[in-house]
Amino acid sequence: MIKIAVTGAAGRMGQRIISLVTEANELMVSGAVEMPIHKAVGQDAGLTAGCGMLDLKITDSLERAMQVSDVLIDFTFPEVTLENAAICCELGKRMVVGSTGFTAEQRAELARYAQSIPIVFAPNMSVGVNVCFKILKDIAKTLGDGFDVEIVELHHNKKKDSPSGTAVRMGEIAAEALGRDYREVANFHREGMCGERDHDEIGMQTVRGGDIVGEHTVYFIGMGERIELTHRAMSRDMFARGAVRAAAWLAGKAPGLYDMQDVLGLK
Repeated sequence: MIKIAVTGAAGRMGQRIISLVTEANELMVSGAVEMPIHKAVGQDAGLTAGCGMLDLKITDSLERAMQVSDVLIDFTFPEVTLENAAICCELGKRMVVGSTGFTAEQRAELARYAQSIPIVFAPNMSVGVNVCFKILKDIAKTLGDGFDVEIVELHHNKKKDSPSGTAVRMGEIAAEALGRDYREVANFHREGMCGERDHDEIGMQTVRGGDIVGEHTVYFIGMGERIELTHRAMSRDMFARGAVRAAAWLAGKAPGLYDMQDVLGLK
């Protein structure tokens, strides 16, 4: 039985992860963590998640939760994730990271922690999105420089980072397949007399509104034809299911920084 601790236990994602862990035969919820000021601290994690009494109170101490847990599933923010990674590293615990919005420096810091513990880090835990990542690489490599690449992503109006981690990863994959540096060719803004589109650029456009769970489309636009690769998320369960699957996969893994391509055997 693999013991799972969940951060943001009273949030929408945390609640779904807790519920899905309780449905898995080989997993159990052993820790539920929230911010010290959160009103859910002290409440039963199962009742908060809507999956029945678990006799497990939500705590504000990650150290206490990880003392009795094997894996931490973390969907928070980069700064909090890195603090949590330091605690997991100190205690020798495994970690699944679904937080987005990391800078290059923050990614490097997480990679340093992964030298001591196994970490699955993915901008999107969805099985479908990760299949799209694989297809995207093949499409970009096959089409080559004859097609312009544009990426459009849509999310709910509460999302804090832009563009999404998934859109950034799509841009990175396309750029790598085309022999370009994403940091040099990504174009996040067009306005006014900005001139003709540069041949090598990858357009990154963002839409925010309502309760959109997540939608990503990569456009490959050529002369007289267009290919669109689209993934639409209908609920947050797909992210939660992927994270739970990653937590189970980590059992017995050596220290290192893994992603969902590893978990799904797509590499």
